Amino acid sequence: MVTVPMPAMSETVEPILEDTAEWQNRFVSDNLRRIFLLIYRMLGNVADAQDLTQEVFIKALQRQDQLRDAEKAAHWLSRIATNTAIDHLRRHGRVSFCEIEGIPEPAANSSHESPEQILLRAERQAFLKNGLQVLTSRERAALLLRDVEGLPAEEVARYLKCSKATVRSHIANARVKFRRYMMRRKS
Repeated sequence: MVTVPMPAMSETVEPILEDTAEWQNRFVSDNLRRIFLLIYRMLGNVADAQDLTQEVFIKALQRQDQLRDAEKAAHWLSRIATNTAIDHLRRHGRVSFCEIEGIPEPAANSSHESPEQILLRAERQAFLKNGLQVLTSRERAALLLRDVEGLPAEEVARYLKCSKATVRSHIANARVKFRRYMMRRKS
């Protein structure tokens, strides 16, 4: 009988674990800012958005087998984030707003922008944030999912657990309120 030396279990498992950990780290770093901003825009609260972002990645990485296709994974991750934020809004009702601090800007943008461009971008972000505050949480969620995330009205209706007509109403109301906000700011 011939015996073939078998590699130690650690020699076969460690490279797989290292590849998995490296892939997970890359997946999180590639999507972290986008998911945080999606949740923050829905909740308007940095602390809650940070907690829920972490929860979203935990949920996603537990179902890692569904994340191998990058395009599908990004969409699936957005769905998890949206559902998690909506569940949070349902559980906690009204949300409070606070200043958004400490979010790193992409290095590519900040290195090529002049101080004036940075200031203008910050003013536009503040204008948008203040405009979103005038909306109800359901209007804000519907508007962000439809106009920012580009989801069809049917899918937004499923997320919000309401009819497509209600979604269109939320979006229309949000746009009217935002337009009024913009008109008041211009005056």
